[in-house]
Amino acid sequence: MTIKKHVLLTALSVTAFSGWAQDSTSTDNSSDNLVVTANRFPQPVSSVLAPTDVVTRDDIDRWQSKSVADVLRRLPGVDIAQNGGLGQQTSLFVRGTNSSHTLVLIDGVRLNQAGISGAADISQIPLSLVQRIEFIRGPRSAVYGSDAIGGVVNIITTRDKDGTTLGAGVGSHGYQNYNGSTQQKLGENTTLTAAGDYTYTRGIDVVADGNTGGVPQPDRDGFMSKTLYLALQHQFNQEISGFARAYGYDNRTAYDAYSSPDSALIDTRQLYSRTYDTGLRYENGIYATQLIGSYSHVKDYNYDPKYGPYDASASLDDSDQYNVQWGNTFQIWKGEVSAGLDWQKLTTEPGTSALDDGYNQHNTGVYLTTQQKISDVTLEGAVRSDDNSQFGQHTTWQSSAAWEFIDGYRLIGSYGTAYKSPNLGQLYSGFGGNPDLKPEESKQWEGGLEGLTGPLDWRLSVYRNDIDQMIAYDNSNFGYYNIGKATIKGVEWTGSFDTGPLQHQITLEYLDPRNAETNEILARRAKQQVKYQIDWNVADIDWSINYQYLGQRYDTDYGSYPYQTVKLGGVSLWDLAASYPVTSHLTVRGRIANLFDKDYETAYGYATPGREFYLTGSYTF
Repeated sequence: MTIKKHVLLTALSVTAFSGWAQDSTSTDNSSDNLVVTANRFPQPVSSVLAPTDVVTRDDIDRWQSKSVADVLRRLPGVDIAQNGGLGQQTSLFVRGTNSSHTLVLIDGVRLNQAGISGAADISQIPLSLVQRIEFIRGPRSAVYGSDAIGGVVNIITTRDKDGTTLGAGVGSHGYQNYNGSTQQKLGENTTLTAAGDYTYTRGIDVVADGNTGGVPQPDRDGFMSKTLYLALQHQFNQEISGFARAYGYDNRTAYDAYSSPDSALIDTRQLYSRTYDTGLRYENGIYATQLIGSYSHVKDYNYDPKYGPYDASASLDDSDQYNVQWGNTFQIWKGEVSAGLDWQKLTTEPGTSALDDGYNQHNTGVYLTTQQKISDVTLEGAVRSDDNSQFGQHTTWQSSAAWEFIDGYRLIGSYGTAYKSPNLGQLYSGFGGNPDLKPEESKQWEGGLEGLTGPLDWRLSVYRNDIDQMIAYDNSNFGYYNIGKATIKGVEWTGSFDTGPLQHQITLEYLDPRNAETNEILARRAKQQVKYQIDWNVADIDWSINYQYLGQRYDTDYGSYPYQTVKLGGVSLWDLAASYPVTSHLTVRGRIANLFDKDYETAYGYATPGREFYLTGSYTF
């Protein structure tokens, strides 16, 4: 486990930043496969001082996950609250922070919708786009700017293997999936990638007790998604390469909504998302630079199917996001240095976020990160300054140090600041919008000890996060103000080891997330979690078992007045998956989710699916 003195020069030929093609890695953090999300330069997983996990496409196929939420819930520090089944609104809590406090990137670029709602709804991201996920826990605003208080999830779409795969699957609740992808060489220096996916489920009745105005809505709340992806990469010469990429998805989700007499029942969501990006990269010796530009357009309708999405009763969030990223990586002294600039502009049409007018919001960020290895000590630091059109300039920084006091054992300490900027509704809503809002601010420290003890690769982390100036709606003054405070304390232990053919991964978590003013537990966060993943191969059958214990949590019953706090009991969940290669090209897979048919809720009043069965097959050539 000895940490390398610096990243090898060959790493620069893989990638400089998260928008570029990447080598496969494993969820085994003891490996020295490369990641780029932590500090925006390539480095071995084992050298990253922040807790880091990597999920590959092979992992997703082995687990037979059907959504991004199902992938992320298996990772340390993650808690998921979902308003029903596949495609329903999902909140992502990382280390007890709000769902708006985790920065979600796709190929290094933040999601368009997050600038409107304030949080990324991972329920709408097609799993077919995901080839790799790099997940960093802890503050990262000094690297990426706003939102990165709890951590960063970087979803990477670039494939790393040539060839063609066709797949199909069926399952419970009318689930159907059909997909195909191909990556081929067009000459010696050009690679073309194309993919498509169709997913449908009739779904379950999410019920939504307490959130429908007391009006039952017995129906199936289904989900449908259609995805297309096209990418072209070209190596112009030994030093210069480039890419162009386009992808989009159309989703339709049915849900249960608040019912008012003689009014339209807005219970269907139609989301259209299109993204186009391109980039150039130059590399020579110890220096690499990359320039990326991207554009995304999102139209998000909510409507009553009886009247359609264009009726006056419907709502439409219509936004465009422009991004430019220029980054540079240097090998200097005993390690790496990354410096660059991020520019983003978000424009909205009237009606977006229920605002009468359209708005432009732009942000320019300049960052500097480094990691240096001096004997048995590793030092890491980052600083960033953001200039936002709404709230002006904001500076964040972080630093970490690790001491490998015995070969294979490392002591780590870190401190960082982070922030979350207000969204458009909080700034300009006619129902209490406040253009003078300041960003939410976080101060976070963490201590860690990790080691390789026999076959066991483990890490123990203890952290505290103090968040000030949290934006909340003040009912006494009927408006948004910076009035909230939160204190989050946690302990996290992760370990992985092999016993013969069995591969084990274990996470133990204790969390104490509280409102610092009232001392109440923050809603929808489980105080205890246990996660256990075991994989093995016997008689050519690849088996996977996942166990998760979710401790009790608290939520709010909005069906009563005054609103009541309710307790949701803990639950133990088991998933079983197996795959068998019928031939060298054809693989069949089966999965039973929620094996023991547990009845539970992660959001009060919203049902979750019981036992589910899936059968899929893929043909590769």
